Amino acid sequence: MVRKSIWEDSQREIDQFKWIVSEKAGYDMGESAIRRWIKDHWNGYLRAHWLDHLYGKTFWVELDRGDFGLLQHAFQDKPVLLDRIMDRIKAGQENLHLVNWCIDWNIPADAAREILAVIDINSRRLAHRFEA
Repeated sequence: MVRKSIWEDSQREIDQFKWIVSEKAGYDMGESAIRRWIKDHWNGYLRAHWLDHLYGKTFWVELDRGDFGLLQHAFQDKPVLLDRIMDRIKAGQENLHLVNWCIDWNIPADAAREILAVIDINSRRLAHRFEA
């Protein structure tokens, strides 16, 4: 099992972003580049890595250990619904989007709610700890 740190990995991403935007600007963009990466990319970065954790691809030490590989065994009786929900989560949708999708497509709300409750998107968020 690959074990990684969200903080260390995100710092590498930030450093690369800072270097690229600084090169384009012709000077060191410093803290403003860091803040821009956090504002523009942190949520998507975290979502992608959380999904890798849920699927059991990479163990991110800052994420809930009980979530690691959860989707390899949970909801095996609802594989199509789980797949469709996860596609929407990968695309950045939130619980409200998913509830509305269920309503629009007449998908049994109880089954979708069960999956959403276990995945629990809202409690899995991490605020980036800004360090200049």
